[in-house]
Amino acid sequence: MSSPQMPPWLQEQIMKLQQSQQNLQAVMTQKQHLEMEKAETAKALDELKKVTDNDAVFKQAGTVLIKSTKQQLIDELEEKEEMAKTRFTVLEKQEERLKESLKEQEAKITEMMKGGSANPAPPAEDNPRK
Repeated sequence: MSSPQMPPWLQEQIMKLQQSQQNLQAVMTQKQHLEMEKAETAKALDELKKVTDNDAVFKQAGTVLIKSTKQQLIDELEEKEEMAKTRFTVLEKQEERLKESLKEQEAKITEMMKGGSANPAPPAEDNPRK
């Protein structure tokens, strides 16, 4: 006795759903790393602003510390902070689109499964072979 196999078109939709879930997880991980980076940059800026203009300041370049000016480091950190904000906004939009796509894919799979064997092929727009 063999168990009934899933139709290929349903398997394909489930694979697409799983890929979308992986993409969403990757975006969420990137957002988390970006949040940590933003927090570190903000803390560095706060500390740097406490330093007087005459104090020696350094920036890390790999395993080496390089002497710099307070203003130059502030400018670099503010630019890094602005870039992080922009990247975060892009990731948020990407996350929203992926979540919406997942909802649509789940609804499509549910509908296909309700149809069962009475619906041997997906609608024409979902079947690239037609």
